[in-house]
Amino acid sequence: MNFKKTINNIFDYKNKINSWIDLMKYLLTLKDLSKEEIIELIKLGIEVKKNPQKYCDKLKNKSLAMIFQKTSTRTRVSFEVGMHQLGGHAIFIDWMTTNFLRGVIIDEIQCISRYVDCIMARVFKHSDLELMAKYSRVPVINGLYDMFHPCQALGDLMTIYEKFKDPYSIEIAFVGDGANNVASSLTICCAKLGINLNIAAPLNYSLRNDVKEYLKSNNLEHYVKEYKSPLEATKNSDVIYTDTWISMGQESESEVRMKLFQDYQVNMNLIKNSNKSPVVMHCLPAHREYEITSEVLDSQYSIVFDQAENRMHIQKAILLKLLCDEFK
Repeated sequence: MNFKKTINNIFDYKNKINSWIDLMKYLLTLKDLSKEEIIELIKLGIEVKKNPQKYCDKLKNKSLAMIFQKTSTRTRVSFEVGMHQLGGHAIFIDWMTTNFLRGVIIDEIQCISRYVDCIMARVFKHSDLELMAKYSRVPVINGLYDMFHPCQALGDLMTIYEKFKDPYSIEIAFVGDGANNVASSLTICCAKLGINLNIAAPLNYSLRNDVKEYLKSNNLEHYVKEYKSPLEATKNSDVIYTDTWISMGQESESEVRMKLFQDYQVNMNLIKNSNKSPVVMHCLPAHREYEITSEVLDSQYSIVFDQAENRMHIQKAILLKLLCDEFK
């Protein structure tokens, strides 16, 4: 036996495990995870989806606090049902009807983290989520904030892995607000995985500078191209993705945005312009006849509701990685 090699293998294994433990104390952005860790989560999500009974008691007696500053359908229901299906319990906490409204975040979060095993928070500001992660005794998951939406991007890529035999050979196009949280997380996730992404956005609504700087500093910028024309961006795309033109908190910009984005609608003309037969994705809620037409959303091209379902499965994988020793 090669003793030195054996010892090195043991240390490599321990380092890998410790890396997961360190990184998965919280999930705020996909910057926190490596390519390999993202793939592990996606594969676990697919496995959990295929064999739900195998995982039905993995989080028995565990509790998840779900804190909401913003409204939610998919994030709330998918986390709540997902936690239940893993044998645990989820608690809905409305920011406006609790003492988060009157108290200090660091005090409230220190109390909550003594009651539960994990916290998922859907908030407006990055600083609020950072405070929660800093003062919590338990893992904190970003359920969405204005800059990033990692759970959405992970669920999206899980859907793409299911739909395409070779996801690394495809091209994805995002049409709309390239600076929003979904586009930002999708960009980082695709670049880390080595999947080509085109972004079609109006002037001043392209990728945020912080995302561009991250890509550049990690030598990932060649995976992402920016376009002004949706027709050009989607011409050779296997996936066309869009999102609302007006995110929560941007209502005062509605009039300006509606004018700027009117040429960035995902409609049947855009689909027919493609050299391929693309699938269409939308993170929902959709504003029909604005960023996407009903004709497309309800068509054979749409995988929107498969994508929505996978939010629950990928979040089960995240919870297992955070809370179950077997998967750390």
